[in-house]
Amino acid sequence: MVKLGLAAVLATGLAAGLVTVAGAQAGQQQAIPDGPRPNVIPEAAGVTPGKGITTSTSTDDGGNGGVVPGSSLPSSQHKNEVPEADQAAPDIKAELGPGGRVQTIHANVNFVQIPFTVKDKSGKLVPAIDWREIRVYENGIRQQLQYFASDPFPLSIAFVVDQSLPFDVMQRVNDALGAVKGAFTPYDEMAIFTYNNSTKMVTEYTGAQSNRALAAIDRAKSTGREAYLASPMGPLSQTTNINGHQFDPNTAPVRNSASTFQAPPKEQHPLNDAIFEAAKSLAKRPGERRRIIYVVSDGKEYGSKTKFKDVVQFLQTNKIAIYSTVVGDSATPYVGWLDKYHIPYTMRENVLPQYATATGGEAVSQWSRKGIEESFAKVAEDIRLQYTVGYYSHEAITDGKFRTVEVRVTRPDLNIVAKKGYYPTAENMMRTGGTTTTPQK
Repeated sequence: MVKLGLAAVLATGLAAGLVTVAGAQAGQQQAIPDGPRPNVIPEAAGVTPGKGITTSTSTDDGGNGGVVPGSSLPSSQHKNEVPEADQAAPDIKAELGPGGRVQTIHANVNFVQIPFTVKDKSGKLVPAIDWREIRVYENGIRQQLQYFASDPFPLSIAFVVDQSLPFDVMQRVNDALGAVKGAFTPYDEMAIFTYNNSTKMVTEYTGAQSNRALAAIDRAKSTGREAYLASPMGPLSQTTNINGHQFDPNTAPVRNSASTFQAPPKEQHPLNDAIFEAAKSLAKRPGERRRIIYVVSDGKEYGSKTKFKDVVQFLQTNKIAIYSTVVGDSATPYVGWLDKYHIPYTMRENVLPQYATATGGEAVSQWSRKGIEESFAKVAEDIRLQYTVGYYSHEAITDGKFRTVEVRVTRPDLNIVAKKGYYPTAENMMRTGGTTTTPQK
């Protein structure tokens, strides 16, 4: 009995060993499991980072930038498009390869994007405007809307500081510049410029709330300029002569000369040049960002090499808006209107409102340090809460002529702030499947 039990046990163990070896061999033949795969969001299929969703209907921005139908918005945006029944089908010609696959798409469309602000009579922003209330006219002809958005875009800001301000005004600006950092978000980028006799870039584009931007703003501070005496006459201009010599030659208009008056040097306020330099750098920033030049100045212009109309044309061509905080004498109430009666070959007292009107921006006048600080946040809010509409222009893409644009809202008693028009650019590049092709001639 004992022997039989032992034999049975040995037989059972041998059988279990064989099963184990067979299982091990089978395990060696099995493929090693793959590592965990990342989860794929169904809505994100076909999205290329930095390029958005690619569809078979390619569009072109016609040099007017921004988001076009079929492309993705920034993560914070929500796009409300006009229903398909109201959309105009673009004129597209496709070349089909083997199997009917689209190889290259050539389109002749000109997509225009217009940002605008809506305010009531008291100057407050008006929310909840619906696309059905908006009318857009190009060259006097109503356009069919294809795109509408009410959420903010990321900003590219060229921040320009006038260092030719009088010393007391410059001191108020210096004290207020610290509030610039808090007016913009981490998604925005900023470059700092200063100008006096010439324009200087303090720093390239960097995060608007970065330490680099804050340090550049500190370096933009200046002592300003001393005011010259308007006339050599008056009791304070007299000097005391003893035995034919001036008692204190430091008080004379010119040392060791009691009869000669030295005229003060002519002031230089090259505002046009400063805006043009900032605009050239801003034109290289990505088109899906809102391009803004923010100027802190008294708006005086004299001595620039570039003309006002040429700078405006460059701004309108490259979708750049001018916003500004007007300081100094130009911020005094009822003073700015005198510039309408500008005398030729003399200095303009304030050209910033004209820049703002032509580009769809805004000029805010502030005198005190606190007012200057608050203007940064106010202007940033106006930029952030803009509406954006888009449409296909029926004008020729390569004509290069200025196109007037008018935005209207059907609600009464509202003020619409938008650019007066734009110049189309010659570039007409198409996006298809992550590649770029040139349209057919």
